[in-house]
Amino acid sequence: METPAARGSGPPEPDATGEPGGPRFRAGGGRGQGPERVRPNGRRATGADRPVLPGLPAEESLLDSSPTTMGSPEGRFHFAIDRGGTFTDVFAQCPGGHVRVLKLLSEDPANYVDAPTEGIRRILEQEGGMLLPRDRPLDTSRIASIRMGTTVATNALLERRGERVALLVTRGFRDLLHVGTQAREDLFDLAVPMPEMLYEEVLEVDERVVLYREEPGAGVPVKGRTGDLLEVQQPVDLGGLRGKLEGLLSRGIRSLAVVLMHSYTWAQHEQQVGALARELGFTHVSLSSEAMPMVRIVPRGHTACADAYLTPTIQRYVQGFRRGFQGQLKDVQVLFMRSDGGLAPMDSFSGSRAVLSGPAGGVVGYSATTYRVEGGHPVIGFDMGGTSTDVSRYAGEFEHVFEASTAGVTLQAPQLDINTVAAGGGSRLFFRSGLFVVGPESAGAHPGPACYRKGGPVTVTDANLVLGRLLPASFPRIFGPGEDQPLSPEASRKALEAVATEVNSFLTNGPCPASPLSLEEVAMGFVRVANEAMCRPIRALTQARGHDPSAHVLACFGGAGGQHACAIARALGMDTVHIHRHSGLLSALGLALADVVHEAQEPCSLPYAPETFVQLDQRLSRLEEQCVDALRAQGFPRAQISTESFLHLRYQGTDCALMVSARQHPATAHSPRAGDFGAGFVGRYMREFGFIIPERPVVVDDVRVRGTGRSGLRLEYVPKAQSGPPRVDKTTRCYFEGGYQETPVYLLGELGAGHKLQGPCLLIDSNSTILVEPACQAEVTETGDIRISVGAEAPGTVGAQLDPIHLSIFSHRFMSIAEQMGRILQRTAISTNIKERLDFSCALFGPDGGLVSNAPHIPVHLGAMQETVQFQIQHVGADLHPGDVLLSNHPCAGGSHLPDLTVITPVFWPGQTRPVFYVASRGHHADIGGITPGSMPPHSTTLQQEGAIFLSFRLVQAGVFQEEAVTEALRAPGNIPGCSGTRNLHDNLSDLRAQVAANQKGIQLVGELIGQYGLDVVQAYMGHIQANAELAVRDMLRAFGTSRQAQGLPLEVSAEDHMDDGSPIRLRVQIDVSEGSAVFDFSGTGPEVFGNLNAPRAITLSALIYCLRCLVGRDIPLNQGCLAPVHVVIPKGSILDPSPEAAVVGGNVLTSQRVVDVILGAFGACAASQRPFVPARAA
Repeated sequence: METPAARGSGPPEPDATGEPGGPRFRAGGGRGQGPERVRPNGRRATGADRPVLPGLPAEESLLDSSPTTMGSPEGRFHFAIDRGGTFTDVFAQCPGGHVRVLKLLSEDPANYVDAPTEGIRRILEQEGGMLLPRDRPLDTSRIASIRMGTTVATNALLERRGERVALLVTRGFRDLLHVGTQAREDLFDLAVPMPEMLYEEVLEVDERVVLYREEPGAGVPVKGRTGDLLEVQQPVDLGGLRGKLEGLLSRGIRSLAVVLMHSYTWAQHEQQVGALARELGFTHVSLSSEAMPMVRIVPRGHTACADAYLTPTIQRYVQGFRRGFQGQLKDVQVLFMRSDGGLAPMDSFSGSRAVLSGPAGGVVGYSATTYRVEGGHPVIGFDMGGTSTDVSRYAGEFEHVFEASTAGVTLQAPQLDINTVAAGGGSRLFFRSGLFVVGPESAGAHPGPACYRKGGPVTVTDANLVLGRLLPASFPRIFGPGEDQPLSPEASRKALEAVATEVNSFLTNGPCPASPLSLEEVAMGFVRVANEAMCRPIRALTQARGHDPSAHVLACFGGAGGQHACAIARALGMDTVHIHRHSGLLSALGLALADVVHEAQEPCSLPYAPETFVQLDQRLSRLEEQCVDALRAQGFPRAQISTESFLHLRYQGTDCALMVSARQHPATAHSPRAGDFGAGFVGRYMREFGFIIPERPVVVDDVRVRGTGRSGLRLEYVPKAQSGPPRVDKTTRCYFEGGYQETPVYLLGELGAGHKLQGPCLLIDSNSTILVEPACQAEVTETGDIRISVGAEAPGTVGAQLDPIHLSIFSHRFMSIAEQMGRILQRTAISTNIKERLDFSCALFGPDGGLVSNAPHIPVHLGAMQETVQFQIQHVGADLHPGDVLLSNHPCAGGSHLPDLTVITPVFWPGQTRPVFYVASRGHHADIGGITPGSMPPHSTTLQQEGAIFLSFRLVQAGVFQEEAVTEALRAPGNIPGCSGTRNLHDNLSDLRAQVAANQKGIQLVGELIGQYGLDVVQAYMGHIQANAELAVRDMLRAFGTSRQAQGLPLEVSAEDHMDDGSPIRLRVQIDVSEGSAVFDFSGTGPEVFGNLNAPRAITLSALIYCLRCLVGRDIPLNQGCLAPVHVVIPKGSILDPSPEAAVVGGNVLTSQRVVDVILGAFGACAASQRPFVPARAA
């Protein structure tokens, strides 16, 4: 949470020492002005003077070594502005080199039209000493440059306030983008929201281009720009299209997105359509071949639509911004931050490249400051705000992703890899079924946290206030109905006491009675749970990609991060936290330090081989020339321009391409002149995936060049000299593990370089509060930043007895293990089924085979994998040793259908003779033999016809992968008349190795957890987590039964549905309210069928656990505890428990869905594919 200071209204006295490091002014210029008071409701405090927030501890300058490009810092202003959703931050280098900073509301229509313009006006007014009326354009003669990051595009996308757009698409594909990928944000949401399409009309274009095949009757081939041969089956019917386009114009649509098949390599058809549209008067036309010329029409189409939807909105904003200045900024360099971390001229700033414009500035900020001063150590960016936390990584170069989704729209454009978790200062706190829960709901700005005195809910901010980690005196008196009161610790305590009452009621009356917790212990518990939630995306950025998190520096910025930074770093094993002196304004500072970037990219379809190196060099040289020419046109001399070449490489037959630079791999005699991209690809592939495929050719999907015009700006800080030991402003009491401790408070503006502060202590500045925890030491660096050395936490004892705080932490850790296993599997697998369709699941199991945590990958796997592991434990018994890995897919062994191969690895621990845990991964293999390719025959009648069968197969024995034996088993179906062995053996073997690698990652993470807490504690909390899931389901069943009793309805509910052949699926559910339990009886369900719609018993259990999780309606651990309150009756020989040799391939995908329909129908929660209605439990 941001903490603008309410101290001193005047400028400080001159530095008594007379040393050059003394502050010349307070942030925002001083000049007799106090801090600006921004009320939570958006209205500004009264008074003619509207000064800015204070903050700078000392004088600084931005030195410009390239006056030709950037202008002279002595005579003109340089502005860097981050226009966020709530606040706009302005960072200005003034004539003479000193800096002013300013924070103001992004929206304040009562006082100004545009926040960036207003920020510039105020600084010019304060520096010039004269009033500048708001209704007159500003004089630009003293403005050299304006750099801006903005959330205009992001907000327009989130709120669907963009331009009216029509989509032009190849005939037959009008619903392509609406169908999309069918990905759901929440697997357990019964009311699945369909993202609103950005276009409002679709026109189908009569044209067709296909890949050329040498077949009788084929036309004349043409060569696309990738080098592929194509056939133009039908030219564009421009005559027929003209009338349709004129109809769009008559209906007021002026923006088009043109998305034609194969336009990434054959752009001529899109270009013809675009030329016609512009001729007719369309004001904006986005061609997918120009927006992002990459293969994959769905994300390319979404990108073109986003560009057509957002670019006119951005252009209107830019035009409005220009009108606030004389000459419409004709002689001012105006640059906007793009999603990839580079600056672009405002005339070429487009919607599809603008979605991360705001957050990108922060990444550039810490990459240009923290990374440099920390000696090149890799850095994790930690930006904690009010509703969410953004994390990112920098290790000498920006990490980009080339496909990401925002607000339901998948954009295919380079973006900085920024991960967001819904945990921030405003995240709400709950206690649910014995679990501490933080977020994802947020209190928002209004009413805000409870301490705002407006009746808001209890939040992370309130917990920090109760613990003494925030000081109300450091905040302006702008809270309460009259907006004239300070923050209220009393309101925070009262709101938290209500939650503490729930906690202690559970502890004293729950299944494991324990001593009640104090209010501070409850607050501390929520803070620890919030910290663990924020650690999960950092682990995904590091551990899941082969990086050690402890080798990183944590760069903390944003208003709320300073209160949590030490704890986050300690949890991840990091020993250094770096907080920049402008941490609350780091995005704006990043804009000031960023470089101008121009990128050129084109698709390719060449092998990476010696015979193509000359062609690759020629294409890279041509793109490099384009980048250099574009940057020189912006005023950069050639000496300030650098280029970096990339090849988008992948192994042939795989779909996982890596954008590879040759920066660290100079050219050799066996590589292109641009560098040894092959060595870079192999090294990165090995690091991220843990294996390479040396026998497989490498293919080039795209060639790309990133040109950079170096701005020449750097931040230079004149350190403030020490004048004795640091002065303690006051002493307060903060709560830590073990109780309250006396905590000195220091003002950052009074600290000088070299000052060292032993934790615990609080450091206060105008924008944030920094907590230095016990055993940590803060030091003011020569650059004026805060570097915190994080010491080891005092050893604490975590017992095996249930503690709800540790229960929540272990819930996150167990789930993180399954999630990281899934990321490893997805990234290391070869097949499209696993890597692209994500048809896999990973899970952790206890020593009895009971499910502990299952990442929500594929619902039909949720309960079935537990059956598989438990079957193997009974079948193999004690004959399981370290280095063994099992493979199974038989329906009688807990399998779903044969293509779903489950790989199970035991986890052994020193001193234990039997496995202490199991990890398993299940993935759908594209082919394992059988009567039809794909191993999903529509007409199979026996199990053998569906492919290779593994009841209990040792895939790895004593650490050796049994390739010969598993190959023989995969080819075995070929011995059956009419059947074939696997048709894709190489992919089978590669995906099985990937599953083994995913399991190995799980073993490593389980070992780290046991090493930290001890085996007895980890296994105890495994049981506690399962009991917690059981409690949540019992609460749901009890509430459902109680609701029916209140309505005079019986406690038995039922439902029936039928398969297409008439086979009934019948269910009766008998609720026991007192126990919170139920009997699910499928008696009366139809018999096994002579076809493949039979569903193994494990499928019904998966459907049941999925439905129970949906009915609970909130996040709970997914484990065997969900099934503990229910007794399931499934008649033997029925379609839901067929004989061992029955065909089942269709039951997994069809019958399972009908079972879900029946269960949800019995509870009145959702009727098949119809809209859900209010379930009886909520009536």
